[in-house]
Amino acid sequence: MSVFGDGLEAAVQKAFTRPAPKSAPAQMRYLVKQLKGTKAVAQMLRISQRTVERYVKNQIKKPRPELAARLEREVKKRWQPQIRAKAKAKAASTGGIVIDTRARMGYTAPIGSTDQDRIRHLTVALPPQYAARLFDAQEAGATDTQLQQIAAEALKEVYFQDGGHRAGSLEEVRFTDIEHLGFEL
Repeated sequence: MSVFGDGLEAAVQKAFTRPAPKSAPAQMRYLVKQLKGTKAVAQMLRISQRTVERYVKNQIKKPRPELAARLEREVKKRWQPQIRAKAKAKAASTGGIVIDTRARMGYTAPIGSTDQDRIRHLTVALPPQYAARLFDAQEAGATDTQLQQIAAEALKEVYFQDGGHRAGSLEEVRFTDIEHLGFEL
């Protein structure tokens, strides 16, 4: 995944009403139920079908660290799809999304004004249309760079240009170095 993709995913997961399964056997049973069989789970996790069956029967309880990470990621990706969809729809229609970042930001401005990048800590509420664009791009498989461009464009309009009230000649805003990034719905 990516910094932006992970941040969006974490924001959506905060809307969950029940915790996802914690133990490896419970996570494996959940995935077997979701994918309707042990073979599909085995292929997705890149392990043998027999290994999946042993987790389901509680014969193995502790996966290797890399398998544990893949298992948790795949469970969370599928956990509570209706609540996930509602949270995204609300952010994209009425709620918007809040971005909290500490990053070096650069921008392109006309000659005669400063365009030197510097570290800024911004917490900005972005309007619903940007939440919709971010979630739509993420679902379409956008790269971290593409998600970054959408967020930078949103910050340009909302923070730097204040909805058209200032910095009207600002051409482009870009993230050059990200120290921290988080999203809230």
